[in-house]
Amino acid sequence: QRQLVESGGGLVQTGGSLRLSCVASGFRLEDFGVGWFRQAPYRPREPVASISRRNTPHFQDSVKGRFTISRDSAKNAVYLQMDNLRPEDTALYSCAAVDTGVEINTFTPYGMYDVFGRGTQVTVSS
Repeated sequence: QRQLVESGGGLVQTGGSLRLSCVASGFRLEDFGVGWFRQAPYRPREPVASISRRNTPHFQDSVKGRFTISRDSAKNAVYLQMDNLRPEDTALYSCAAVDTGVEINTFTPYGMYDVFGRGTQVTVSS
């Protein structure tokens, strides 16, 4: 059974940092494109960052320069490093994986992904 489990969320002050983990089981995450998404209360889900099978990263404009995305194939994981956090970054963050040879980016629709995690909450206090 293919699964994704996120961790690393929490409560942090403005300007702080968190590193989110997305760990896969049941399949090799390095063969998949991976996207990070977030959803704040009463707002639609939005893409945050993605990393393709070729390890090409993409970021939503509001997080460029503050967030980075990386892979660790040995741990079957993808990480989202979030620095200089702002209150508007508060949301439930989740990862998703897609088995495709097509290069993905932050415009790749959520519905195109194949495997989904349940998310980890990030709260940034002002």
